[in-house]
Amino acid sequence: MAGKLILMTGSTGHVGYRTLIEALSKGYKVRAAVRSEAKIAELKAAKPSQPYLDQLSFVIVSDMEKDGVFDEAVKDVDFIVHIASPLPGPSDDHEAAIIQPAIRATLSILHSALKQPSVKRVVITSSVAAVLPPDAREFTVDNVEPEPQGPYGNPFEAYMASKKLAYHRTLDFIANEKPIFNIVHIMPSFVVGKNALASSPKDALSGSNAIVMTPVMGQHNPVGMMAAVCHVDDVAFVHIASLEPGIQGNRNFGVNYRGDKPVVWDDAIEIVKKHFPKEVEKGVFPLGGSMKSLPAGFDASQTEEVFGIKFKDFEEQIVSIAGHYAEVVANA
Repeated sequence: MAGKLILMTGSTGHVGYRTLIEALSKGYKVRAAVRSEAKIAELKAAKPSQPYLDQLSFVIVSDMEKDGVFDEAVKDVDFIVHIASPLPGPSDDHEAAIIQPAIRATLSILHSALKQPSVKRVVITSSVAAVLPPDAREFTVDNVEPEPQGPYGNPFEAYMASKKLAYHRTLDFIANEKPIFNIVHIMPSFVVGKNALASSPKDALSGSNAIVMTPVMGQHNPVGMMAAVCHVDDVAFVHIASLEPGIQGNRNFGVNYRGDKPVVWDDAIEIVKKHFPKEVEKGVFPLGGSMKSLPAGFDASQTEEVFGIKFKDFEEQIVSIAGHYAEVVANA
């Protein structure tokens, strides 16, 4: 597949940048859709990008929600990898800030793809939230949940709803438009690991990285979080490997590490003590926190079987986050 052209959104995010480098390292050309010239400069300047600048081009799409905004961007592309999506954040209107942007941007790029016969496959970054049941039962990416109804009590609830609704609207698109290209959804659990674009301690421990490092950083979450987590490297790999022609389209792939025993968030403390004793002694990692581990029944083993891989374990995930955080702190 070397030399094929991918249109990619969201390439300045945690998952997006790692997926961008994965695609370039596999020989693909990438046209990155970004919101500004500043984002182009950021991607060009990043150290991991340097070997691949001749494979990388850009198109500015300042408002991804508008109809037709991707019409020029999709010209002559072989694949689309749509990663961009609103993250949970403070808002007075969750519907306008999170729900509708997630749906409209997805439908915008899909309808533009309909106009371009070169497009063979669209890969969409979804989430376990799109198929998450309300109880702790076992489930896979093929689970189907009812559409959520607002209002939403907080940004995280709205974010989870946006993933379900964007997924459902994409299924409607497939049924109604019957595109000649096929669609693959990637559904990861909490995505953690080194964020190569993060150059400050705050950025290195943002998003899911911050959640997972709660116990290590001396914080407490007695309410808890679902103990379902995966490494950003695995998420990026599955995105790009799913472009291979031997992989069936119009299907979902989950990414979630499950070992012989359930993930326990507080185990991160012992992992950090083992791998970073000097940093612990210096107070880089305060330790002493805790976070309740809620049951997680998400089985993504079929993805491992299809691609012949084993997802990185919880220890590798924590070492990746903590190692990068320690490096950034040392250089601050």
